Amino acid sequence: MPYAIKAEIEDPQAETFVFAAQKTMYGGKHIAEGDVVFLFASENEGGQGLVARGVVTSSEATPRRPDLERQTPRVSVSVRRTALAMKRLGRDELKRFKDWQDGRPETELNFKFYRQATNKIIGVSDKASAFLDSFF
Repeated sequence: MPYAIKAEIEDPQAETFVFAAQKTMYGGKHIAEGDVVFLFASENEGGQGLVARGVVTSSEATPRRPDLERQTPRVSVSVRRTALAMKRLGRDELKRFKDWQDGRPETELNFKFYRQATNKIIGVSDKASAFLDSFF
């Protein structure tokens, strides 16, 4: 399964990225070494949306805290960049795709990333992955 990460990315041109204890949703907790991942620089931290594609070089689940009953799974991952985005894709480009039942990859990304605007790792469909690949 391909994945996408929306997080603070200070240097989108970096060769490698490390994301510590990232919140996961929509299957993101299953991310593993060798998986393809699309990197989005979070607009919440001044980013511009899609910046790169990479491959996960390491993945480790963050241990659950015994003092919390409900908690979102978190994962720490390292990523090696394989390509830089050639076209812009972020909140502004995706916000008009609001018909959650239309099956479009743009709508899937809008729903998973921006309906709840927190930074996170998500699993994406093959259709959404193919759509994202068109930006490289």
